[in-house]
Amino acid sequence: MMNKNELQIAEHLVELALKEDVASGDLTTDNLIPAEMKRTAFWRAKADGIIAGLEIAEMTFRKLDPNLRWEVLVKDGEKVQSGTLVVRFEASYRAILTGERTALNFVQRLSGIATMAGRYANALKDFKTEILDTRKTLPGYRLLDKYAVKIGGAKNHRVGLYDMVMIKDNHIDIAGGITPAVAQIRSKVAANIKIEVETSNLDQVKEALAAGADIIMLDNMDNETMRQAVELIGGKAKVEASGNMTLERLKEVAATGVDFISIGALTHSVTALDISQRIEQ
Repeated sequence: MMNKNELQIAEHLVELALKEDVASGDLTTDNLIPAEMKRTAFWRAKADGIIAGLEIAEMTFRKLDPNLRWEVLVKDGEKVQSGTLVVRFEASYRAILTGERTALNFVQRLSGIATMAGRYANALKDFKTEILDTRKTLPGYRLLDKYAVKIGGAKNHRVGLYDMVMIKDNHIDIAGGITPAVAQIRSKVAANIKIEVETSNLDQVKEALAAGADIIMLDNMDNETMRQAVELIGGKAKVEASGNMTLERLKEVAATGVDFISIGALTHSVTALDISQRIEQ
C-alpha cells in the first residue's frame, strides 16, 4: 500500500499525465465509442518481474470513470511470470481506451524498478549488506520511484537534500577539509540528522571517522581498499559502497563487510516491465 505522501504525488502526476495525453478529449475514442458502452478489460504480464503501482492505475481509470469496478489479481510486490493476469476491471469503454497508455506507463515503469531492485536485493540474500537507491530518479517521480524500490525488496537512501547531510568533494574543498565541514554542519543541524561523508581513499576514511561522521561512503574504491576501510572503521560508523556497482560485482563488495551498497541504476536505467491490456469479448 502506498502511504499518504506517495498517493498525493501520484494523484498530482496522474492529473498532469491525463492533461498531457487527453487534454480536450480523445479524438479517436470519443468519436467511435458510444458514451454509455461498458466493457471489461484485463492486464497480462508479458515478462517475469515484480508488480508495482497498481493503485496509480486504478486512480487513472477512476478519474475517467468514477463507476470503475477494479479487481486486483496480483498485489504490488508480488512476483509474476509471463502470462500472469494482473488486474481485471469494468468501466466505460471510452475510459478503458483513453486511460490505457497513461495507466500502463506508470505501472510498467514502477514494475521495472521493483523488478530491478528485487534482482539486486536477492543477490545479497545471504549477506547483511543492504541495497540502497539514490536520488537519480525521474524528476517529480522521486517518491514513486522510491516506493517501487521498497516494493522490490531494496531500501531507500535519503529522499532529498533536506532529510540527511551528504558531504561530497566540492563541499569538502570549500570547507577546507572533512573535519571542518563536519564540525560546521554538526553545529547547525538537528542532532537527529545523520551526516554522511564521501571518501575516495583511506586517509579520508580516517579523517571522516575522527570527525564523527555517522555514515562513511567509499566512493569508487576497489574491493581490497574497501575491505581495509571497513576494518579501519570497525563498526564506529555505517559504511556505504558506491560507484560502478554492477550485479556481477555485488557479492564481492558485500564480502568486504560494508553495510550498504547504493545503486543508481535502480532508478536511472529503468527497463519497463512489459504488460498488455486486452478487452474481454
